[in-house]
Amino acid sequence: MDNELVGMVEEKYEIIGEVLDERGRRLWAAAEAKYLPHGGVSIVAKATGMSRTTIHAGMKELEAEERRSLPVGRSRKPGGGRKAVTHHAPDIMEALDKLVEPTTRGDPESPLRWTCKSTRRLAAELQQQGYQIGDRKVADLLYQMRYSLQANAKTIEGNQHPDRNAQFEYINDQTKEFHHRHQPVISVDTKKKELVGDFRNSGREWRPQGEPEKTRVHDFEDKELGKVIPYGIYDLHDNSGWVSVGIDHDTSDFAIDSILSWWKQMGRKTYGDAKELLIMADGGGSNSSRSRLWKIGVQRLANTTGLQIHVCHFPPGTSKWNKIEHRMFSFITQNWRGQPLVSHETIVNLIGSTTTAAGLRIKAKLNSKKYPVGIKVDNSELASIRLKPARFHGEWNYTVTPHT
Repeated sequence: MDNELVGMVEEKYEIIGEVLDERGRRLWAAAEAKYLPHGGVSIVAKATGMSRTTIHAGMKELEAEERRSLPVGRSRKPGGGRKAVTHHAPDIMEALDKLVEPTTRGDPESPLRWTCKSTRRLAAELQQQGYQIGDRKVADLLYQMRYSLQANAKTIEGNQHPDRNAQFEYINDQTKEFHHRHQPVISVDTKKKELVGDFRNSGREWRPQGEPEKTRVHDFEDKELGKVIPYGIYDLHDNSGWVSVGIDHDTSDFAIDSILSWWKQMGRKTYGDAKELLIMADGGGSNSSRSRLWKIGVQRLANTTGLQIHVCHFPPGTSKWNKIEHRMFSFITQNWRGQPLVSHETIVNLIGSTTTAAGLRIKAKLNSKKYPVGIKVDNSELASIRLKPARFHGEWNYTVTPHT
């Protein structure tokens, strides 16, 4: 019988509860409990989720007709209701602030110095200090203190080279000059290595509800499929790109072969009368400004294409300023978001199908050639390079002329 009564009260409350304010719900619950058989308070409490204390308070209001003494529009008397936690513990905000930032505002030996600062853990630590508080109230206090959940932000680039800005201006001037002479300018770099197989790929895509793409739980490299190394070439003037998808090592020979592939497949068709080529590259990796093998490769590139190759390296710690990063690689990542890279063919097709509203088009091809590491370049080989350093930072800016 009690279960039937609970169900009846619950149905009533679902209908009327949304249109009543706090006081109205309290008085309604009290009235229901008063006219139910023995145990009415328990029945109403179970049906509505209200505490027995609240219902008894409502019954006292009904009996004493306290509702007539309340101002219009109020649910309780002025000053009524539970006091804020800061009323009973005015120093709790300071204690919480010290826990959130112990190294700057509190004790560096705080137990939370090296742990996750979740609201549950913060509440537990405050409780150990004698405060009565739950994790939800901790979240409220944090918002009042203008804290918010934030991820790490990549903004620290290390020590800045004193000529960093000057090098950017030099690259910008060179780019304008080459464009004015209708000579090609490319931005090159290696994209992040990717596991091949049915592994989770960040991002989401539209699928039938309840049918997500199933992937492996653990990202252990597949011994047969391994990883891919996408090396990209972005043509600044033509807004087009080429990606060589390597499967071995990211070496200078691999980088040069990728640039040669771009020239044969795309660059030569676009710039048939070109005499020069400007390459903008990072200062490290397979196209490092200090790599002897890279410079040997640039000479090979000049000999094969017949072009005079000009190279400008970005200053240390500024790789994210390379044009290819935000004009090509970022759109490739968007295009394959949520797509497991299950095979080499899938990767090549996803890269090749990347487009933008601004007209970006990309071609991609798998490069299955092996590129051994640890190759040494002796001084005689280095001396054979027809390399001319620029007057401004010749270690970053130089020209390589083809052998006649």
